[in-house]
Amino acid sequence: MTHSDDFPESIRYCIIGAGIHGLSTAWHLAEELKASGKGDGSDIVVIEKAHAGAGPSGIACGVVRNNYFHSYMKGIFDDWRCTGVTSVLHEKKGGYAHNMAAVEGLLAKAKAHGVAVVTDTLVIELTVNGGSVTHVVTDRGVIQVENVVAAAGPWVPKLWEMLDLPETTGILMEGEVFELPTWQFWALQEGTLDVDPGYLMNNEGNMPPVVHVDADAPLYDEEGTLLVDGKWGIYYKPDFNFGGVQGGYMPYRVDRPWQDVAIDPYGPASPDFVVGSDFRAIWAAGLSHCQARFEGMAGLMSHSPSGGIGAFTPDNFPVFDTFCENVYVIADSNHGFKMIGVGALVAKELLGNTQALLEPFRYSRYAEGRLHPVSNSPYPWS
Repeated sequence: MTHSDDFPESIRYCIIGAGIHGLSTAWHLAEELKASGKGDGSDIVVIEKAHAGAGPSGIACGVVRNNYFHSYMKGIFDDWRCTGVTSVLHEKKGGYAHNMAAVEGLLAKAKAHGVAVVTDTLVIELTVNGGSVTHVVTDRGVIQVENVVAAAGPWVPKLWEMLDLPETTGILMEGEVFELPTWQFWALQEGTLDVDPGYLMNNEGNMPPVVHVDADAPLYDEEGTLLVDGKWGIYYKPDFNFGGVQGGYMPYRVDRPWQDVAIDPYGPASPDFVVGSDFRAIWAAGLSHCQARFEGMAGLMSHSPSGGIGAFTPDNFPVFDTFCENVYVIADSNHGFKMIGVGALVAKELLGNTQALLEPFRYSRYAEGRLHPVSNSPYPWS
């Protein structure tokens, strides 16, 4: 069997997935290894089935952090006119990432530390011997491993299945255990209004924050047709990658077992999970509901394919935990760029330093009934 120069026959740390979590973990782990005198980036390989950012990381809105305010939105946008608001989240300066630029930055940092990033390589099996994974089998060859990090976004359920981990999860609630599917897919609805990104500048002519609105006011289109009668939510920001005002609407649950969901081709190339006319009408109406500058602009909605799917845990919150002794699973439930710092914490845990910030996200919380609060937002991850 032949190997390219960057395809190792054995490695200490094999990270599966070159999105924000895989690359962030690789970068920080390389730094931790070097700082502790326990190794360096040459001890790490990232295996990616396509290319860096080919999954949700490359098409996400890029939200980093949320701050809850409403009373002074007119101080940001003179044309703010939203009614029926239950909450408004907006990101302060630097509150969102330009998605692919951020991915490419993480990739450069990992490579600068000597991490090998192997692309166009599909993991087809995780070999378990004696309770731990000994080999990662790919379509390019087999790698003997000491540790594995599963950071494959919506493909994590496939790795979970390779590890023969449970298809259902017992959840303790009010003294009773309920069995729920461990993984559930949600379709993520995002798109772009074809205007100059500068059209969304704030009152001072500067780049605005990301705006995320949850509302319960009836939502109508430009002809007065009722589109939504109940809770709804949108988020939006200027985007120079997509070339317009980009954002999204509430996701919807994919109502079938995860094994029956076609994850590939992912994102805009998917025949099943791209947004349609319903999304475009609702999102355009939501923009107009929030700001007068978007009135009459529904016809400018881009018809380019957009959207994606995400793999969600039973309570829609992330799982960061070790399985099969040497496999660290990063299952993010599409919290995305606001969780970009998780890689730094995971790197410390891989070297044996347990991180208190990650304790609420262990898999054991389900059996122990230590659940996160149920969201009142239309978004499952809020």
